[in-house]
Amino acid sequence: MARAAVGWGVRDLAAKADVAPATVTRFEGGAGMQSRTIAALQQAFEVAGVRFTAEGCVCPPNANTEVFG
Repeated sequence: MARAAVGWGVRDLAAKADVAPATVTRFEGGAGMQSRTIAALQQAFEVAGVRFTAEGCVCPPNANTEVFG
């Protein structure tokens, strides 16, 4: 999971994406989200250096692992 790889808690990601912590929890649980919410979450990760690929996500070099899928 990208969030764990960059060392963020639910509240950290929520603050960076300007969404509620409950939104992050629902997203991670597989709930459907509006496209603008998904874009905000993706943008927060990309600013932190996470790249998304067809195979999953490639995390920054200082992350615990390089590929999540």
